[in-house]
Amino acid sequence: MTQTLVAIGTRKGLWLAHSSDRRSWALDGPHFLMHEVPSIGIDTRAGRRRLLVGTRSEHWGPTVLHSDDLGSTWEETPHGAIQFPEKTGAALERVWQIVADPTDDDVVWAGTEPHALWRSADGGQSFSLVQGLWDHPHRTEWGEGFGGGAIHTVLPDPQDPASMVVAMSTGGVYTTGDGGKSWSPANKGIKAPYNPDPWPEFGQCVHKVARDSSTPTRLYAQNHHGVYRSDDRGQTWTSIADGLPTDFGFTVLAHPSHGDELWVVPVVADGERIPPEAELQLQHSTDAGGTWQKQSNGLPHPSYTCVLRDAAAIDDHHEAGVYVGTRNGDVFVSIDAGRSFERLAEQLPDVLCVRAAALP
Repeated sequence: MTQTLVAIGTRKGLWLAHSSDRRSWALDGPHFLMHEVPSIGIDTRAGRRRLLVGTRSEHWGPTVLHSDDLGSTWEETPHGAIQFPEKTGAALERVWQIVADPTDDDVVWAGTEPHALWRSADGGQSFSLVQGLWDHPHRTEWGEGFGGGAIHTVLPDPQDPASMVVAMSTGGVYTTGDGGKSWSPANKGIKAPYNPDPWPEFGQCVHKVARDSSTPTRLYAQNHHGVYRSDDRGQTWTSIADGLPTDFGFTVLAHPSHGDELWVVPVVADGERIPPEAELQLQHSTDAGGTWQKQSNGLPHPSYTCVLRDAAAIDDHHEAGVYVGTRNGDVFVSIDAGRSFERLAEQLPDVLCVRAAALP
């Protein structure tokens, strides 16, 4: 019987939820109590069951740990898996993203604060700086969002190992087609309403980007005011916000096996970070953002919480499960594509990151 793992990173530790039917859950934790856990990777390639977590201690600082036994034991690379070269003059603040490469079973990517991209060739035990992006002439002009300045989205191309998309706050979307040697801004059509020039080449506060499963050249972006689609790997973007109650939010999810299917979690605005009409909800589209349907059955109303950019996830079952974690410590699960939700966990600390997978 297939097992499902949901990893929940919070402001005060990591919890692991296990289920054989996605209805009854066993919750294990906390791991790393009082450590912030803003990033999680679940690596099931080549039969692995490896967990990778980016943690941050107020005393010891940030690091990456890994477990090959579903959290029974953890290992930390001596001196830390991610260290900036001394010549950069930079120090690691947080690991915001950990992603297993879809084309190479040994490669793992990480996005960090300060803005940097890292590549591991040993399954996430050690990482090297992607120098081409670090040396980009725009880097000194990338600003900080409300949560800091970081690369928070890393999307390797499943069909082209040399191609990748990253997104950051606040710098926008950047792409490479040569394995990371050179990078270009890819923000044409994404608005920066807070800028004197609302259509800059770069500097947009893109909150999250997702890749369509059937058409890898198609991307979806949730911006700081704006929801967009690109059909050309980010070279141009068009708004798909019509029909949404608000164009603000933090996360965007794409179905892992159904093309043109996506979800966003709307938030009223940057100055009012609560659900529309105080109703926690998802907005769901099956036509690449052409139309939207509200999904709120089983979610709390009234609710004044918020869902952060990596606090929602989809597992990789054929009938995919949808998971949403909130800032007041609740986690909800839907096994019917968002039509109804049940509570998986409650009263956890502030949820920063949720990842889910069917285990081999």
